[in-house]
Amino acid sequence: MSKSELKISKKNIEDLIAEALHARNSAYAPYSNYKVGAAVLTKDGHIYSGANIENASFPAGICAERSAMVKAILENKLEFTAIAIVGAHAELTEPTQFAYPCGVCRQFMAEFFDQNTMVIVAKSKTEYNVYEFEEILPFSFGKSNLEK
Repeated sequence: MSKSELKISKKNIEDLIAEALHARNSAYAPYSNYKVGAAVLTKDGHIYSGANIENASFPAGICAERSAMVKAILENKLEFTAIAIVGAHAELTEPTQFAYPCGVCRQFMAEFFDQNTMVIVAKSKTEYNVYEFEEILPFSFGKSNLEK
């Protein structure tokens, strides 16, 4: 675990992971059979969770990370402290590997996360890795690139 873990409490990390694990149960993944859950912590302390929702037309689906963030954004929560992500084959009740966010989700995060927002990838409440956002998306394209 990196120095990033110190930015929020171990209890906050465990709570986020628990919410992500719970959200994973609601995933709709009939095509990939890979269920993902995510939970975001806003800077004002609220937690929003989401799950991947697949579609027969693959690009029409949405990842867990974006579904959690969209729920928060729809409630005008635009500043985030952390996100936790869990994923595994649908037949598994607990993840056995770390599920990192896809490229589309990383770009979506770049719109709302600052470089120090924590990204937690977990197998359980006790087995996880913590990164600062800049570690998982160095040299990102964001709002600052569009300034004159």
